[in-house]
Amino acid sequence: MNRNAILSFAAACGLGLMAKAGSSEPRVIRMATTTSVENTGLLNVLLPAFKAGTGIEVQAVAVGTGKALKLAENGDVDLVLAHDPEAEEAFVKKGFGRDRTTLFHNEFVLAGPPEDPAGVRGAKDFADAFSKIAAKGSVFISRGDKSGTHARELSVWDKAGIRPSGSWYLEAGLGMGPALVIAGEKRAYTLSDSATLAFMAEKTGLAALFSGKPPLRNPYSIILVDPKANPKAAFSGAKAFLKWMKSKQARAIVGSLKKDGREIFLPGP
Repeated sequence: MNRNAILSFAAACGLGLMAKAGSSEPRVIRMATTTSVENTGLLNVLLPAFKAGTGIEVQAVAVGTGKALKLAENGDVDLVLAHDPEAEEAFVKKGFGRDRTTLFHNEFVLAGPPEDPAGVRGAKDFADAFSKIAAKGSVFISRGDKSGTHARELSVWDKAGIRPSGSWYLEAGLGMGPALVIAGEKRAYTLSDSATLAFMAEKTGLAALFSGKPPLRNPYSIILVDPKANPKAAFSGAKAFLKWMKSKQARAIVGSLKKDGREIFLPGP
């Protein structure tokens, strides 16, 4: 489904959330979101469709999950779309967020040059694949940005019993797209969400060399800023967006985003 079709669909059905004339519903809400939903173009179809059906504009800033949650903690946004379950749960437990809802997912994959110098294709699991990279001294690009992907990467190193360091381990401090570009330039490995790699594979020359069986799931959740923590938060507008994201129409939009005929995000936790 292309963008124009999505917007026409949204406007035609109203999505059950059309704002009433004279309503006090906020016309703009602010959302901090992970970089992968921007890199893949998902926001480019979701946000206009939501506005077409409700009249509410979503102003999004794409950063790593750690920074996204910090923006919410500081009262700079009204809701967060993130993919680091442990950090999200801690955020809610501290009283900054509420109504955490997992909406869609993909998986993590180990990206690298097709020639696979460390031989990770034959690994038994992610920890084994990372161990092969460390043993070979092959270059590994870490996001190094306290994002959900960075947190998952560190958990794999920990499972492997390795504290990565040295000239082969490079921290980019950047989002997923730029990290993949660096990995491509250096013919290096990096942990990536499957969605961003699908859109960046041709540009970077990288391939998904290893994925878990069962998959290393990468769930994306929305968390609303608790108005008790930030009374100025546009809570009603944020709640309307969450309600819409749980609708059949939004799920259809998420499922319609494809690359080379394959779904990029799968609706559901």
